[in-house]
Amino acid sequence: MNYEIKGTPLPVVEISLAAGESIKCQGGAMSWMSPNMQMNTQGGGIGKLFSKALTGEALFHNIYTAQGGEGIIAFGSRLPGQILAVPVAPGREIICQKSAYLASTPGVEMSVFFQKKIGAGFFGGEGFIMQKLSGEGIAFIEIDGMAETKELAAGEKIVLDTGILAMMDSTCSMDIQSVGGIKNTLLGGEGFFNTVVTGPGKVTLQTMPASKLSAAVVTPSMRS
Repeated sequence: MNYEIKGTPLPVVEISLAAGESIKCQGGAMSWMSPNMQMNTQGGGIGKLFSKALTGEALFHNIYTAQGGEGIIAFGSRLPGQILAVPVAPGREIICQKSAYLASTPGVEMSVFFQKKIGAGFFGGEGFIMQKLSGEGIAFIEIDGMAETKELAAGEKIVLDTGILAMMDSTCSMDIQSVGGIKNTLLGGEGFFNTVVTGPGKVTLQTMPASKLSAAVVTPSMRS
């Protein structure tokens, strides 16, 4: 498999598959493909369908396989931002925001990740339920806005505005902290809580989560 990520601000990843190679994606993610790509739609048992519904993923996923020679398939971003190719391997599982998953090689598995801390689930901006990517292969992840990756040492923390966390290694943990002070909370414009991620591991941040993009678009139109 070879791939190229191109375009901005709405990027696309174009993937070349050798004969017999496959790629899987969420239903509706395909943008274009060569005629020799064969699609097979799969779902899973009741448990898997329930998990997909919780994470915001489409209930069914498609597996595309190149038939009789090299095949080309492309997947486009749904919002302005970036597409990242993320390696997944045993011992390097990834936790990402709901709906971040775009496509992957067949060896990558997605499951539900529940926030263990109630406060982080309610106020962290990412919710109780996130996506966990495990197995082995390459996953293509959508990032809202520009992506910035930080490497945290064991015990090292980073404080984020809600919704800025796009993805983190499963070795990291997430909690919340109050902004503190009535004046800061009411007049500071940063909300009541911030998200705190603790290492060790990589943390990928996004500059324009969907919620902020929506607010930026709606607010000027309300003023006009």
